Amino acid sequence: MKNQRWLKQAKLRITKAFRRKKTDDAIGGKSPYVEPDGEYGKAEDLAHVWSLDKSDSTVAEGTDKRWPKMVLAGGIFLFLMLFVFLVLPRVLPGFFKNTDIALFIEKTPVLIYDDTYRVVKVSASSLMREDDIKSERITQLLMNEPVHFLSDDCKNDYVLIRTMDNIVGYVKSDELSTDMSSCEPELHLFKIVIADISKRVMSHASNGTLISEVAMNTVLYADVKRDGVYEVQLPNGEKGWISSSGVIELDVKEDTVEVGVRYFVSSARTMVNATYLDGGLTKRGISMQGLAYVAAGVNGIPIPRELKDQIRVGTEVQLEYDAVTSELLIDSIKPGDLVFLSDPYKPGSKEPYELAICTETGVLLMRAQTGTSIRLRRYDADSDVVGRIITVRRLFS
Repeated sequence: MKNQRWLKQAKLRITKAFRRKKTDDAIGGKSPYVEPDGEYGKAEDLAHVWSLDKSDSTVAEGTDKRWPKMVLAGGIFLFLMLFVFLVLPRVLPGFFKNTDIALFIEKTPVLIYDDTYRVVKVSASSLMREDDIKSERITQLLMNEPVHFLSDDCKNDYVLIRTMDNIVGYVKSDELSTDMSSCEPELHLFKIVIADISKRVMSHASNGTLISEVAMNTVLYADVKRDGVYEVQLPNGEKGWISSSGVIELDVKEDTVEVGVRYFVSSARTMVNATYLDGGLTKRGISMQGLAYVAAGVNGIPIPRELKDQIRVGTEVQLEYDAVTSELLIDSIKPGDLVFLSDPYKPGSKEPYELAICTETGVLLMRAQTGTSIRLRRYDADSDVVGRIITVRRLFS
Protein backbone atom coordinates (compact mmCIF):
# COMPACT_ATOMS: atom_id res chain seq x y z
CA MET A 1 0.00 0.00 0.00
CA LYS A 2 2.78 2.37 0.96
CA ASN A 3 4.58 1.59 -2.26
CA GLN A 4 1.51 2.46 -4.31
CA ARG A 5 1.07 5.78 -2.49
CA TRP A 6 4.73 6.69 -3.03
CA LEU A 7 4.46 5.76 -6.71
CA LYS A 8 1.48 8.10 -7.18
CA GLN A 9 3.33 10.96 -5.52
CA ALA A 10 6.38 10.33 -7.72
CA LYS A 11 4.23 10.42 -10.87
CA LEU A 12 2.60 13.68 -9.72
CA ARG A 13 6.00 15.29 -9.17
CA ILE A 14 7.23 14.14 -12.59
CA THR A 15 4.07 15.52 -14.25
CA LYS A 16 4.47 18.94 -12.52
CA ALA A 17 8.12 19.08 -13.47
CA PHE A 18 7.29 18.29 -17.07
CA ARG A 19 4.66 21.02 -17.18
CA ARG A 20 7.06 23.59 -15.68
CA LYS A 21 9.65 22.77 -18.30
CA LYS A 22 7.14 23.25 -21.09
CA THR A 23 6.11 26.60 -19.65
CA ASP A 24 9.72 27.69 -19.29
CA ASP A 25 10.40 26.78 -22.91
CA ALA A 26 7.36 28.75 -24.05
CA ILE A 27 8.41 32.01 -22.31
CA GLY A 28 12.08 31.86 -23.01
CA GLY A 29 13.21 29.74 -20.21
CA LYS A 30 11.97 32.02 -17.44
CA SER A 31 9.40 30.66 -15.14
CA PRO A 32 6.96 33.04 -13.39
CA TYR A 33 6.51 30.48 -10.72
CA VAL A 34 8.06 31.37 -7.40
CA GLU A 35 8.26 29.07 -4.52
CA PRO A 36 6.20 30.03 -1.48
CA ASP A 37 9.30 30.50 0.55
CA GLY A 38 10.70 32.96 -2.10
CA GLU A 39 10.02 36.78 -2.65
CA TYR A 40 6.41 36.28 -3.65
CA GLY A 41 4.08 36.95 -0.76
CA LYS A 42 6.77 38.59 1.35
CA ALA A 43 5.51 41.40 3.68
CA GLU A 44 6.59 44.95 2.57
CA ASP A 45 7.58 48.01 4.61
CA LEU A 46 5.32 50.76 3.18
CA ALA A 47 7.32 53.57 4.65
CA HIS A 48 10.40 52.24 2.90
CA VAL A 49 8.76 51.41 -0.46
CA TRP A 50 6.79 54.65 -0.82
CA SER A 51 9.35 56.92 0.91
CA LEU A 52 6.69 58.42 3.20
CA ASP A 53 8.28 60.67 5.75
CA LYS A 54 6.88 63.13 8.21
CA SER A 55 7.17 66.19 5.93
CA ASP A 56 5.24 64.47 3.12
CA SER A 57 2.47 63.12 5.27
CA THR A 58 1.71 66.32 7.21
CA VAL A 59 -0.47 68.89 5.39
CA ALA A 60 0.00 71.65 7.94
CA GLU A 61 3.76 71.76 7.48
CA GLY A 62 3.40 72.07 3.66
CA THR A 63 0.98 75.08 4.02
CA ASP A 64 3.39 76.91 6.28
CA LYS A 65 6.14 76.67 3.70
CA ARG A 66 3.89 78.25 0.95
CA TRP A 67 3.28 81.53 2.86
CA PRO A 68 6.65 83.21 2.03
CA LYS A 69 6.12 82.51 -1.68
CA MET A 70 2.60 84.06 -1.62
CA VAL A 71 3.85 87.16 0.19
CA LEU A 72 6.69 87.57 -2.32
CA ALA A 73 4.29 87.25 -5.28
CA GLY A 74 1.91 89.80 -3.77
CA GLY A 75 4.74 92.26 -3.21
CA ILE A 76 5.91 91.94 -6.81
CA PHE A 77 2.35 92.48 -8.10
CA LEU A 78 1.90 95.60 -5.94
CA PHE A 79 5.22 97.01 -7.14
CA LEU A 80 4.25 96.50 -10.79
CA MET A 81 0.89 98.25 -10.27
CA LEU A 82 2.53 101.27 -8.63
CA PHE A 83 5.13 101.44 -11.37
CA VAL A 84 2.57 101.30 -14.19
CA PHE A 85 0.01 103.73 -12.76
CA LEU A 86 2.14 106.17 -10.78
CA VAL A 87 5.70 106.18 -12.07
CA LEU A 88 5.27 105.73 -15.83
CA PRO A 89 2.71 108.56 -16.31
CA ARG A 90 5.20 110.96 -14.73
CA VAL A 91 8.31 109.71 -16.49
CA LEU A 92 7.14 108.95 -20.04
CA PRO A 93 6.01 112.47 -21.11
CA GLY A 94 9.44 113.92 -20.32
CA PHE A 95 11.28 110.95 -21.84
CA PHE A 96 9.40 111.22 -25.15
CA LYS A 97 9.18 115.02 -25.22
CA ASN A 98 9.72 116.55 -28.67
CA THR A 99 9.19 113.20 -30.39
CA ASP A 100 6.29 111.82 -32.42
CA ILE A 101 5.49 109.42 -29.58
CA ALA A 102 4.59 112.40 -27.39
CA LEU A 103 1.45 112.85 -29.49
CA PHE A 104 0.06 109.58 -28.12
CA ILE A 105 0.70 110.29 -24.43
CA GLU A 106 -2.30 111.86 -22.75
CA LYS A 107 -1.48 114.98 -20.77
CA THR A 108 -3.32 116.36 -17.77
CA PRO A 109 -4.98 119.60 -19.00
CA VAL A 110 -4.04 122.82 -17.24
CA LEU A 111 -7.19 124.87 -16.63
CA ILE A 112 -7.04 128.68 -16.78
CA TYR A 113 -10.40 129.75 -15.42
CA ASP A 114 -11.80 129.20 -11.92
CA ASP A 115 -15.18 130.06 -10.39
CA THR A 116 -14.42 133.79 -10.50
CA TYR A 117 -14.90 133.77 -14.27
CA ARG A 118 -17.90 133.70 -16.57
CA VAL A 119 -18.22 133.18 -20.33
CA VAL A 120 -20.52 134.93 -22.81
CA LYS A 121 -23.11 132.49 -24.19
CA VAL A 122 -24.89 134.75 -26.71
CA SER A 123 -23.64 136.03 -30.08
CA ALA A 124 -22.96 139.51 -28.64
CA SER A 125 -23.61 140.93 -25.18
CA SER A 126 -23.68 144.70 -24.58
CA LEU A 127 -21.34 146.02 -21.90
CA MET A 128 -23.07 149.02 -20.31
CA ARG A 129 -21.67 151.93 -18.30
CA GLU A 130 -24.38 151.50 -15.65
CA ASP A 131 -26.75 148.68 -14.64
CA ASP A 132 -29.46 150.20 -16.80
CA ILE A 133 -30.41 149.45 -20.38
CA LYS A 134 -30.66 153.20 -21.08
CA SER A 135 -27.08 153.92 -20.05
CA GLU A 136 -24.12 154.27 -22.42
CA ARG A 137 -22.97 151.15 -24.25
CA ILE A 138 -19.21 150.90 -23.84
CA THR A 139 -18.68 147.98 -26.21
CA GLN A 140 -19.91 144.46 -26.87
CA LEU A 141 -18.60 141.06 -25.82
CA LEU A 142 -18.55 138.23 -28.34
CA MET A 143 -19.68 134.63 -27.82
CA ASN A 144 -17.27 132.41 -25.84
CA GLU A 145 -15.41 135.44 -24.48
CA PRO A 146 -14.28 134.93 -20.85
CA VAL A 147 -14.77 137.74 -18.30
CA HIS A 148 -13.97 138.31 -14.62
CA PHE A 149 -17.08 138.20 -12.44
CA LEU A 150 -17.07 141.05 -9.89
CA SER A 151 -20.54 141.34 -8.34
CA ASP A 152 -24.19 140.41 -8.74
CA ASP A 153 -25.34 143.14 -6.35
CA CYS A 154 -26.83 145.10 -9.24
CA LYS A 155 -30.19 146.25 -10.52
CA ASN A 156 -32.27 145.07 -13.46
CA ASP A 157 -30.67 141.58 -13.62
CA TYR A 158 -27.24 142.99 -14.41
CA VAL A 159 -23.92 141.78 -13.04
CA LEU A 160 -20.67 143.71 -12.77
CA ILE A 161 -17.76 142.25 -14.74
CA ARG A 162 -14.31 143.13 -16.01
CA THR A 163 -13.19 142.11 -19.49
CA MET A 164 -9.86 140.42 -20.13
CA ASP A 165 -8.64 143.78 -21.51
CA ASN A 166 -9.65 145.52 -18.25
CA ILE A 167 -12.89 147.29 -19.15
CA VAL A 168 -15.35 147.33 -16.24
CA GLY A 169 -19.08 147.44 -16.92
CA TYR A 170 -22.45 145.72 -16.58
CA VAL A 171 -23.95 142.89 -18.61
CA LYS A 172 -27.17 140.91 -18.34
CA SER A 173 -26.72 137.95 -16.00
CA ASP A 174 -28.62 135.55 -18.27
CA GLU A 175 -26.12 136.19 -21.08
CA LEU A 176 -23.28 134.62 -19.10
CA SER A 177 -22.49 131.01 -18.18
CA THR A 178 -20.47 129.57 -15.29
CA ASP A 179 -19.35 126.57 -17.36
CA MET A 180 -15.92 127.59 -18.68
CA SER A 181 -15.13 124.35 -20.52
CA SER A 182 -15.94 125.87 -23.92
CA CYS A 183 -13.06 128.36 -23.65
CA GLU A 184 -10.46 126.23 -21.83
CA PRO A 185 -7.76 125.74 -24.52
CA GLU A 186 -6.27 122.47 -23.22
CA LEU A 187 -9.63 120.72 -23.22
CA HIS A 188 -9.80 120.94 -27.02
CA LEU A 189 -7.81 120.19 -30.17
CA PHE A 190 -8.35 123.22 -32.44
CA LYS A 191 -8.76 126.96 -31.99
CA ILE A 192 -11.09 128.55 -34.56
CA VAL A 193 -11.17 132.30 -35.24
CA ILE A 194 -14.08 133.60 -37.33
CA ALA A 195 -12.66 135.66 -40.22
CA ASP A 196 -15.90 136.21 -42.17
CA ILE A 197 -18.38 138.93 -41.31
CA SER A 198 -20.40 136.17 -39.58
CA LYS A 199 -20.79 132.38 -39.54
CA ARG A 200 -23.70 130.08 -38.82
CA VAL A 201 -23.41 127.30 -36.24
CA MET A 202 -25.65 124.37 -37.18
CA SER A 203 -27.00 121.38 -35.23
CA HIS A 204 -25.59 118.86 -37.74
CA ALA A 205 -22.77 118.75 -40.25
CA SER A 206 -25.31 118.71 -43.08
CA ASN A 207 -29.01 119.60 -43.20
CA GLY A 208 -28.96 120.82 -39.61
CA THR A 209 -30.93 123.61 -37.97
CA LEU A 210 -29.47 126.97 -36.95
CA ILE A 211 -28.18 127.05 -33.37
CA SER A 212 -26.47 130.43 -33.39
CA GLU A 213 -24.72 133.01 -35.55
CA VAL A 214 -21.25 134.14 -34.52
CA ALA A 215 -19.50 137.36 -35.53
CA MET A 216 -16.09 138.23 -36.92
CA ASN A 217 -13.23 137.74 -34.42
CA THR A 218 -15.22 135.26 -32.31
CA VAL A 219 -12.95 132.54 -30.91
CA LEU A 220 -14.31 129.00 -30.62
CA TYR A 221 -12.69 125.66 -29.84
CA ALA A 222 -13.24 122.43 -31.76
CA ASP A 223 -12.60 118.74 -31.10
CA VAL A 224 -13.63 117.21 -34.43
CA LYS A 225 -12.49 118.15 -37.93
CA ARG A 226 -13.98 116.66 -41.06
CA ASP A 227 -13.94 117.59 -44.73
CA GLY A 228 -15.14 121.18 -44.79
CA VAL A 229 -16.56 121.33 -41.24
CA TYR A 230 -15.62 121.56 -37.56
CA GLU A 231 -17.59 120.45 -34.52
CA VAL A 232 -17.27 123.35 -32.05
CA GLN A 233 -18.02 123.55 -28.34
CA LEU A 234 -20.55 126.25 -27.41
CA PRO A 235 -20.72 127.97 -24.02
CA ASN A 236 -24.21 126.73 -23.18
CA GLY A 237 -23.06 123.10 -23.16
CA GLU A 238 -24.17 122.40 -26.73
CA LYS A 239 -22.03 121.40 -29.66
CA GLY A 240 -22.51 122.63 -33.19
CA TRP A 241 -21.05 122.40 -36.66
CA ILE A 242 -19.43 125.22 -38.60
CA SER A 243 -18.04 125.26 -42.13
CA SER A 244 -14.29 125.64 -42.55
CA SER A 245 -14.53 128.45 -45.09
CA GLY A 246 -13.95 131.91 -43.67
CA VAL A 247 -12.29 130.70 -40.47
CA ILE A 248 -8.70 130.55 -39.23
CA GLU A 249 -7.53 127.27 -37.67
CA LEU A 250 -4.85 127.60 -34.99
CA ASP A 251 -3.22 125.53 -32.30
CA VAL A 252 -5.17 125.93 -29.06
CA LYS A 253 -2.47 128.20 -27.58
CA GLU A 254 -1.55 129.99 -30.78
CA ASP A 255 -2.44 133.60 -31.57
CA THR A 256 -3.51 134.89 -34.97
CA VAL A 257 -0.46 135.90 -36.97
CA GLU A 258 -0.09 139.33 -38.50
CA VAL A 259 -0.90 139.52 -42.19
CA GLY A 260 -0.70 142.23 -44.83
CA VAL A 261 -2.60 145.50 -44.66
CA ARG A 262 -4.79 144.56 -47.63
CA TYR A 263 -6.40 141.80 -45.56
CA PHE A 264 -7.21 144.31 -42.83
CA VAL A 265 -8.79 146.62 -45.40
CA SER A 266 -10.72 143.73 -46.92
CA SER A 267 -12.10 142.75 -43.50
CA ALA A 268 -13.15 146.35 -42.81
CA ARG A 269 -14.89 146.70 -46.17
CA THR A 270 -17.17 143.74 -45.41
CA MET A 271 -19.08 146.10 -43.09
CA VAL A 272 -19.95 148.64 -45.77
CA ASN A 273 -23.64 149.56 -45.37
CA ALA A 274 -23.87 147.78 -42.00
CA THR A 275 -26.11 149.40 -39.38
CA TYR A 276 -24.28 151.82 -37.11
CA LEU A 277 -24.50 151.12 -33.36
CA ASP A 278 -22.50 152.88 -30.66
CA GLY A 279 -20.07 150.35 -29.22
CA GLY A 280 -21.32 147.60 -31.55
CA LEU A 281 -19.10 144.78 -32.85
CA THR A 282 -21.30 142.80 -35.28
CA LYS A 283 -22.99 143.29 -38.63
CA ARG A 284 -26.31 143.71 -36.81
CA GLY A 285 -24.91 146.90 -35.36
CA ILE A 286 -21.32 148.16 -35.34
CA SER A 287 -19.34 151.28 -34.49
CA MET A 288 -16.20 152.40 -36.28
CA GLN A 289 -14.02 151.71 -33.23
CA GLY A 290 -15.70 148.29 -32.98
CA LEU A 291 -14.98 147.63 -36.65
CA ALA A 292 -11.32 148.58 -36.21
CA TYR A 293 -11.13 146.26 -33.17
CA VAL A 294 -12.51 143.13 -34.87
CA ALA A 295 -10.83 143.72 -38.25
CA ALA A 296 -7.42 144.28 -36.67
CA GLY A 297 -7.82 141.36 -34.26
CA VAL A 298 -8.73 138.82 -36.92
CA ASN A 299 -5.67 139.90 -38.92
CA GLY A 300 -3.15 139.48 -36.15
CA ILE A 301 -2.96 142.94 -34.54
CA PRO A 302 -5.00 143.13 -31.33
CA ILE A 303 -5.98 146.70 -30.40
CA PRO A 304 -8.15 148.20 -27.62
CA ARG A 305 -11.93 148.46 -28.07
CA GLU A 306 -12.43 152.04 -26.93
CA LEU A 307 -11.72 155.12 -29.04
CA LYS A 308 -9.77 156.87 -26.27
CA ASP A 309 -7.27 153.99 -26.21
CA GLN A 310 -7.13 153.34 -29.95
CA ILE A 311 -5.72 156.81 -30.58
CA ARG A 312 -2.40 155.59 -29.11
CA VAL A 313 -1.98 152.34 -31.07
CA GLY A 314 0.48 151.80 -33.92
CA THR A 315 2.76 154.61 -35.04
CA GLU A 316 1.78 158.20 -35.76
CA VAL A 317 1.77 159.21 -39.42
CA GLN A 318 3.51 162.45 -40.29
CA LEU A 319 1.08 164.15 -42.68
CA GLU A 320 2.54 165.96 -45.67
CA TYR A 321 1.35 169.30 -47.03
CA ASP A 322 1.86 171.11 -50.29
CA ALA A 323 4.74 173.59 -49.99
CA VAL A 324 2.90 176.25 -51.98
CA THR A 325 -0.78 175.88 -51.08
CA SER A 326 -0.29 174.26 -47.65
CA GLU A 327 -3.01 171.79 -48.53
CA LEU A 328 -2.89 168.24 -47.21
CA LEU A 329 -1.36 165.76 -49.60
CA ILE A 330 -4.03 163.07 -49.67
CA ASP A 331 -1.66 160.26 -50.58
CA SER A 332 0.21 160.70 -47.28
CA ILE A 333 -2.70 158.78 -45.70
CA LYS A 334 -2.27 155.14 -46.77
CA PRO A 335 -4.80 152.30 -46.98
CA GLY A 336 -5.20 150.72 -43.55
CA ASP A 337 -4.45 153.92 -41.60
CA LEU A 338 -6.77 154.87 -38.73
CA VAL A 339 -7.91 158.49 -39.02
CA PHE A 340 -9.15 160.15 -35.82
CA LEU A 341 -11.57 163.02 -36.24
CA SER A 342 -12.83 165.74 -33.90
CA ASP A 343 -16.44 166.72 -33.27
CA PRO A 344 -17.72 168.72 -36.29
CA TYR A 345 -19.52 171.04 -33.88
CA LYS A 346 -16.36 171.73 -31.86
CA PRO A 347 -13.85 173.34 -34.23
CA GLY A 348 -10.27 173.07 -33.08
CA SER A 349 -11.00 170.31 -30.50
CA LYS A 350 -8.27 167.74 -29.99
CA GLU A 351 -10.52 165.17 -28.34
CA PRO A 352 -11.30 162.19 -30.61
CA TYR A 353 -14.96 162.09 -31.56
CA GLU A 354 -15.02 159.39 -34.22
CA LEU A 355 -12.80 157.12 -36.26
CA ALA A 356 -12.41 156.50 -39.98
CA ILE A 357 -10.41 153.83 -41.82
CA CYS A 358 -8.61 154.62 -45.07
CA THR A 359 -9.46 151.88 -47.59
CA GLU A 360 -7.72 153.46 -50.60
CA THR A 361 -6.12 156.77 -51.43
CA GLY A 362 -8.76 159.50 -51.00
CA VAL A 363 -11.43 157.11 -49.59
CA LEU A 364 -12.50 156.73 -45.96
CA LEU A 365 -14.79 154.14 -44.40
CA MET A 366 -16.73 156.01 -41.72
CA ARG A 367 -20.10 156.65 -40.18
CA ALA A 368 -22.56 158.15 -42.61
CA GLN A 369 -23.62 161.76 -42.03
CA THR A 370 -27.08 160.48 -41.12
CA GLY A 371 -25.47 158.43 -38.33
CA THR A 372 -27.36 155.24 -39.23
CA SER A 373 -24.86 153.18 -41.24
CA ILE A 374 -21.23 152.66 -42.27
CA ARG A 375 -20.36 154.24 -45.61
CA LEU A 376 -17.43 154.84 -47.93
CA ARG A 377 -16.69 158.53 -48.44
CA ARG A 378 -14.36 160.18 -50.90
CA TYR A 379 -12.46 163.23 -49.77
CA ASP A 380 -9.90 165.70 -51.09
CA ALA A 381 -7.85 168.53 -49.69
CA ASP A 382 -10.89 170.83 -49.63
CA SER A 383 -13.24 168.43 -47.84
CA ASP A 384 -14.51 169.39 -44.39
CA VAL A 385 -13.27 166.06 -43.02
CA VAL A 386 -9.64 167.14 -43.59
CA GLY A 387 -10.01 170.03 -41.16
CA ARG A 388 -11.26 167.62 -38.49
CA ILE A 389 -8.23 165.29 -38.56
CA ILE A 390 -6.58 165.09 -35.13
CA THR A 391 -4.06 162.35 -35.87
CA VAL A 392 -3.47 159.37 -38.13
CA ARG A 393 -2.16 156.05 -36.79
CA ARG A 394 -0.61 153.27 -38.84
CA LEU A 395 -1.08 149.68 -37.65
CA PHE A 396 0.70 147.82 -40.42
CA SER A 397 4.24 148.58 -41.52
